[in-house]
Amino acid sequence: MFAVILYEPEIPPNTGNIIRLCANSGVELHLVEPLGYAFEDKALRRAGLDYHEFARVVRHPDWSHCLQHFGGRRLFALTTKASRSHADVEFSAGDAFLFGPESRGLPVGILEHFATEQRLRIPMLAHSRSLNLSNAVAVVVYEAWRQLGFPAAI
Repeated sequence: MFAVILYEPEIPPNTGNIIRLCANSGVELHLVEPLGYAFEDKALRRAGLDYHEFARVVRHPDWSHCLQHFGGRRLFALTTKASRSHADVEFSAGDAFLFGPESRGLPVGILEHFATEQRLRIPMLAHSRSLNLSNAVAVVVYEAWRQLGFPAAI
């Protein structure tokens, strides 16, 4: 299936919502430290409800360890600075989607490692800054899963 990578996430309820999304869609969740909260945070648990046990969550101490884990897999960076829409990509099982921290997005140093065609944006109205992180993850995951015909869905 797919993987979602959260680079240094900052807001526990967003991560909790994404855990729930991943549990319900069969997507792996990877968290790149440092996290902006304790992983045992009550808000994280509350937002994820009882889905934590159904989601595969992997924590990486830093970006280089995360990249090593994904060696050979196709990675996409989601950023408002991209010109290519996520809807213009033909996704494949095994693709991974990288999202940046809520307050600042992906750093330039990370984005530079992605070819232009591997940088994606979610269309929004002009003058919009960004979507909520958990909403952005849901938009991309469900588009990718839809393209595969929702395998394993009921």
